[in-house]
Amino acid sequence: MHDWLQQRALFEELALPHSNSLLRAALRLTGSRSAAEDLVQDTLLSAWRAFKRFQPGTDCKAWLFRIMLNGSNRARTELRRSQSLVPIEDSEPVAPRNSDPLENESIERALASLPQEQRIALLLAAVEGFSCQEIADITGAPIGTVMSRLSRGRSALKSQWLPASLTNGPRKKAHGL
Repeated sequence: MHDWLQQRALFEELALPHSNSLLRAALRLTGSRSAAEDLVQDTLLSAWRAFKRFQPGTDCKAWLFRIMLNGSNRARTELRRSQSLVPIEDSEPVAPRNSDPLENESIERALASLPQEQRIALLLAAVEGFSCQEIADITGAPIGTVMSRLSRGRSALKSQWLPASLTNGPRKKAHGL
């Protein structure tokens, strides 16, 4: 019984501090607060069940995100079969970084428009602060692929946010004007 209590204390010390980060990312992955909370709960439950195999000294946050992404992929497959995803605008941010609701909505919409691989890479890098190598470890993708996803995702976001006049280049004057 004593060993179980030590395991529980270690799990609570290493894993539970990342709950808010998991929830923030889960909200952006699922677009629904209740689905995000379910995903985080499933993630923590799966992590607890697998905690005996966790290697002390490794990055617990990256390990948890890997578990969450695997769970998200399974849940998304099930959702596709049964129903469409809830629009991301319906979600309520956990802790918005920006106080302007219109800009937050614009950011969420822009992120939601990206392919999932790019969105995940950007969220892990920009929101959660993971390095390219850590993102590669979490997603199981080669580091070059991660760097490409980040670059393409950033380019897509820039093109969505820049005014049309800047992205289309300078307009030619009409003859005689």
